[in-house]
Amino acid sequence: MLEEVLGFLEPPRPESLMLDCTLGEGGHAEAFLGRYPGLRYLGLDADPEIQAKARERLAPFAGRVEFRLGYFDELLAAMGEGGEPAPRPDLVLFDLGVSMHHFVEAGRGFAYSSDEPLDMRLSPEAPRSAAELLAEEGEEEIARVIFEYGEERLSRRIARAIVEARRSGPVATSGRLAELVRAAVPPSYRHGRIHPATRTFQALRIAVNDELGRAERGIARAAGLLAPGGTMAVISFHSLEDRIVKRLFRALAGKAIPGSIPGPAEPIPQVGGAGSFELVTKKPVEPSGEEAARNPASRSAKLRVIRKLGDDVAAGPAGAGRR
Repeated sequence: MLEEVLGFLEPPRPESLMLDCTLGEGGHAEAFLGRYPGLRYLGLDADPEIQAKARERLAPFAGRVEFRLGYFDELLAAMGEGGEPAPRPDLVLFDLGVSMHHFVEAGRGFAYSSDEPLDMRLSPEAPRSAAELLAEEGEEEIARVIFEYGEERLSRRIARAIVEARRSGPVATSGRLAELVRAAVPPSYRHGRIHPATRTFQALRIAVNDELGRAERGIARAAGLLAPGGTMAVISFHSLEDRIVKRLFRALAGKAIPGSIPGPAEPIPQVGGAGSFELVTKKPVEPSGEEAARNPASRSAKLRVIRKLGDDVAAGPAGAGRR
């Protein structure tokens, strides 16, 4: 959704700062830096391999680009600490999820179509791999993860098959996990619109990287950093992410109070000054038919945009509710 993002995120002044919380291989960055010769760019990413690709791609814009490595919620939380002034971006972009690099090149078990070590960590700093999660957790917890994060109705059946299989050896590769899931589900389920292991792989990836919790914390913190008059755009790729974005944006615009999402109990950063933002998109913007045909991976994408009004809005932790 490059053209849509470029259309919504127009720098208010030549020297504006743009904060890209999910830099990836630098596709959005390259487009913005090429279009706006005075724009300054701060790109965050958790994966050192993919950030190396972005550094090479964005080398022509050296001097206007700064790179930071780490999960975006943690990097955003640290901004302004230690006497360093916090950046005040005019533009913020989140492109949630994972890139094709992870499915095709990373070799970390993101794809059910290959046989690789079942890692799924976007960052080597993540505490445990998907294989370790499956080795350490009980059947009930594995089923919960697959049901809540993958919205998989056969989660209990799949969890039972994983626990039974690990008695004869660890479920340590993506190929073995995909075959376990395929064998665990009814024959009719194996020939559906998507591969029977799709939702299980999504669920494990989300759990290993705490993707939903990081999205909620990161968007809230970025909203607090956003300069008055600034604009934030978030692209999500499945319903769980989009619900978080919708709820947070409505809360910032004074139209709702953030609820809770499944996950471990942690304080959720709250953003004060509800009503100090306006919804630029009342409904999510979806890819054009042409883009969906050209890039099937974009079909589920949803873009939401919000703009900050008036004075600063501070983001800070509050011990409200469970995640």
